[in-house]
Amino acid sequence: MPSSQTPPAPSTDAGVSPLLIGLLALIALVAVLVPALLVANSPHVIVHKRPPVLISHRVVPQAELPPVEPVQLQAVDPDDARAINASVPFSTLPNPAARPFRLPGAADSRARAIDCLAAGVYYEAGDDTVGQRAVAQVIINRLRHPAFPKTVCGVVFQGSERRTGCQFTFTCDGAILRYTPTAAAWKRAREVAELALGGSVYKAVGHATHYHTDWVVPYWSASLEKISEVHTHLFFRWAGWWGTPPAFNRGYAGVEPNIPQMARLSGAHQGDAGTLLAPELTENGEPVDPEAIPDAAVPAPLGATGADNNSFAVTLDRTMNPEAFAALAIRTCGERTFCKFMAWTDAKQTPKQLPPSPAQSAAMSFSYLRDQNMGFAKALWNCQQFKRPSPVQCMRAQLPATATPPPAAAPVVAGDTKAIGPVPLAGIRKKSGGADQAAPAAPMVDKPQPSPTPR
Repeated sequence: MPSSQTPPAPSTDAGVSPLLIGLLALIALVAVLVPALLVANSPHVIVHKRPPVLISHRVVPQAELPPVEPVQLQAVDPDDARAINASVPFSTLPNPAARPFRLPGAADSRARAIDCLAAGVYYEAGDDTVGQRAVAQVIINRLRHPAFPKTVCGVVFQGSERRTGCQFTFTCDGAILRYTPTAAAWKRAREVAELALGGSVYKAVGHATHYHTDWVVPYWSASLEKISEVHTHLFFRWAGWWGTPPAFNRGYAGVEPNIPQMARLSGAHQGDAGTLLAPELTENGEPVDPEAIPDAAVPAPLGATGADNNSFAVTLDRTMNPEAFAALAIRTCGERTFCKFMAWTDAKQTPKQLPPSPAQSAAMSFSYLRDQNMGFAKALWNCQQFKRPSPVQCMRAQLPATATPPPAAAPVVAGDTKAIGPVPLAGIRKKSGGADQAAPAAPMVDKPQPSPTPR
């Protein structure tokens, strides 16, 4: 049964004075306010996940061509990158505008150049006319500089055969294959390209050959002179003579290569005029990384002990995926400016010395030729041995020459003044001195295949 007694009231005499309670409250308040004030008034400190490592600033002498560094970014947060970039001062030296550039050449080559430049400005600057004009000027500046290829497409797609070696990231990270501009955006990009290739100059970037967005830090950013800023892009030129107007003195090659990656955007990039190598695909659709090929699989140059250290004659593993032939060639050629890679699946046909015989040439399974001075790299397969998705990847069919002994020369008879020459072809006649005479046959000469005009 519950108790009816009222419970006693709690005692108020706890032995703690109001003065002590107030003192404790004051101490607690100070403990909160002091750290807050220290944090609010302390200087801002940038904390990096990994300390940036920048290429030291060095003026490359005129006698030495400056290296073109691959695009490699520091592992820093975007906010830290902006602070680092802001700490790099702008150059106080003059920033003269570049000379106008007017694209020469045939209509088909001009169309390829315009579309390559349009792709460059769109994928690098988005649908922003001002940013696109700045990027277009950098590409034209590179075209005129001895350190870069001598075609518009060669500049834009330089290093695109390597996942880590491209100069414009959209050419090797798959962006050009994943994202397609709208018809209106592509039209605007082409208009910017046509203006730039028709003599329009974007003065703000001067003779800049490099740029990056302000939320990334490339390794080379401290080695060049920062000269201007356009929206979120920072523009740089080489220090010393290589960044001055006289250094931009190289002529245009005159013939633009076909770019397989451009075929989905441009009808002008479908043909067989010096195709620049695009990343090859494996059966599962992933790019073949040349750096993933082991050192043991890389052959030595055929002329390693002679004068030619840039030519390779290789016997391919019959079990190797044909899609990986190009990656093997790129890995084998390494950093060579010029390289010729020829490969056979039949070891009996692989030559021991170059040039190969006509029969060996007809049996060749794959070839790769690189000439970085002209922005040219081309891979071709023997399509009688390996099916390819496009005929531009096929070698020209060659018939092995049969060994036919030359005809015996007619004996020279004393007193015979008739000139000894080739037997005339029947049915071909020409006039000489008013009389019809049989025309001598023209000697048959193997003409080399056309190649881009040298710089």
